[in-house]
Amino acid sequence: MSNALRRFSIAVLSVLALTAQAAAQSYPDRVVRIVNPFPPGGSVDITARLLAQKLSENLGHQVIVENRAGAGGNAGADSVAKSDPDGYTLLFTAPGPLVVNQTLYTKGLPFDPTKDFAPIAIFAFTPIVLMVNPGIPANNVQELIAFAKSNPGKVYFGSAGMGSTPHLSGELFKSMTKTEITHVPYRGTAPAMNDLIGGHIQMFFDLLPGSLPQINGGKVRALANAGAKRPAALPNLATVAEQGLPGFDSSSWVALVAPAKTPASVLAKLRDEVAKAINSPDIVARIRELGSEPGTVSEKDVRAFLDAETKKWAEVIRVSGATAD
Repeated sequence: MSNALRRFSIAVLSVLALTAQAAAQSYPDRVVRIVNPFPPGGSVDITARLLAQKLSENLGHQVIVENRAGAGGNAGADSVAKSDPDGYTLLFTAPGPLVVNQTLYTKGLPFDPTKDFAPIAIFAFTPIVLMVNPGIPANNVQELIAFAKSNPGKVYFGSAGMGSTPHLSGELFKSMTKTEITHVPYRGTAPAMNDLIGGHIQMFFDLLPGSLPQINGGKVRALANAGAKRPAALPNLATVAEQGLPGFDSSSWVALVAPAKTPASVLAKLRDEVAKAINSPDIVARIRELGSEPGTVSEKDVRAFLDAETKKWAEVIRVSGATAD
């Protein structure tokens, strides 16, 4: 390379670096949209709005949540994957679109969860709770198993939709207990919870934040935590594993991602701002009040976690035979 060409290349790189730096310094200069690919009223919506409010305060520009539900979260995720990679359209989602649906939807997805998104953060780790309608004669997991086996095909479990972690929790429960329970998918958590309270379905795995008010109000009966550890919000609630199903471990989380090719400087700014939110006392208190735990913004840790979750749920889907096609 000639000296002139070398100087030209350095000049171009310098301009690009200054442009990226300027973009990061001016970002955002307008409204930022966070797309929640699930209906309003559920656990994802609650935590998305919590983050959006804090980011609005810290960034000095409004951050809004837009619900774009459909196809197990795929519709909203696809819209973000195909949006301009400028940091003004982000995806805030439960596991489905990022780690589950690529296996569950055997005909494929209109986007690639690994290649089409740049991870920003896991905002919160969220327990999943097994609940039943109060009219069901079961006060623990073993009694529920006995009830299901004595009523084969007559016990219905709801979920927030095909491929949601609550759905796969139910499939895992069905497989491990060898019970004939029937999945009833809903368009979101709220209608499933309404039908559980009304007795139209008998059991429901759901994320704790959206369920805690109904549990505390006695409208539903919590039987167990589906994860490996008892949730801090319900420390006396034994896990499914503790109640006779060793190895049962199902929990959820909510993540914030951006379209791939979003400038590194903008991603760094977003990670910094989300880190401030996750570490702020009011947000930590609210996350824990909802029954969750603060997450992480480490790019390396988030990527490794998403990869591990993809493999984990792919195996659950394979064993259960679940499919959304």
